[in-house]
Amino acid sequence: MEPLKARCMVGNTSHKTSRKTLRKTLRALRNGLSDSQHQRASLTVRDNLLSLPDIMSASSIACYLPNDGEVDLRPFMHACWALNNASALHTSLPVLHPVCKGHLLFLRYSEKTAMRVNKYNIEEPILACHDVIPTFQHQVILMPLVGFDANGNRLGMGGGYYDRTLASIQTQTLRPKLIGIAHDCQQVDELPVQPWDIPVNAIVTPTQQLSFNRI
Repeated sequence: MEPLKARCMVGNTSHKTSRKTLRKTLRALRNGLSDSQHQRASLTVRDNLLSLPDIMSASSIACYLPNDGEVDLRPFMHACWALNNASALHTSLPVLHPVCKGHLLFLRYSEKTAMRVNKYNIEEPILACHDVIPTFQHQVILMPLVGFDANGNRLGMGGGYYDRTLASIQTQTLRPKLIGIAHDCQQVDELPVQPWDIPVNAIVTPTQQLSFNRI
C-alpha cells in the first residue's frame, strides 16, 4: 500500500484540529487493513527489528500490545524470549501510572505475567513493584504511532502519555533509543508538530527502516 500523502491543514483550521483530523484519517487506514496484511506487517516488522544492532545489543526493550489496528509486536517479543536462552534480554510493557496521572510505568513482561485490562481496554501487567523497570534503564523503547513523517516526527493517540513519561529523561547522556512502529500507510508528507512532541530516533515499518540523528 502506498504511503498516505497528507499535509498540515491550512486556512482556518488550527493545529489541534489538523492533528485530530489526521488521527481520524490514519486510524481508519490502519484499521482498514485486512487480517492477512496485519499478519504480514507483524512478521516483517519483527524481522526488521531483529536486524537492528540497537535491538540485538539491548538488555531491556519496552514493547506494547496492539490496539486500534497497531502493528502487533507479539511475534517480536516471542523472538526476544527465544534469544533470552542465551542472553539477559528482558521485555516490558507500559502500565498507566497509578499516582502520576498521564504518565507510564514499564513492567517486566513474559508469557507468564499476570495481566489486567486498563481503562482504555488495553491489557497491561498487574502492578508489582519488583517488576518495574525504570524508563532510563531501557536501551530501546518501541512506541506505537498513529502517524509519522520522513523527519522523524510522530503523531500519537493524543493522550500524551509517552511525551510526559519521556520528557524527564531527555537531558540524560544515556537514554533509551526511541523507535516508532507503524504501518506504511501511516506515513504523511509533514506532520504538524507541537513543542512538547518528542521525536524518535528511528521508525520501523514493514518496508522501511528510517534512522534520524538525535543528540
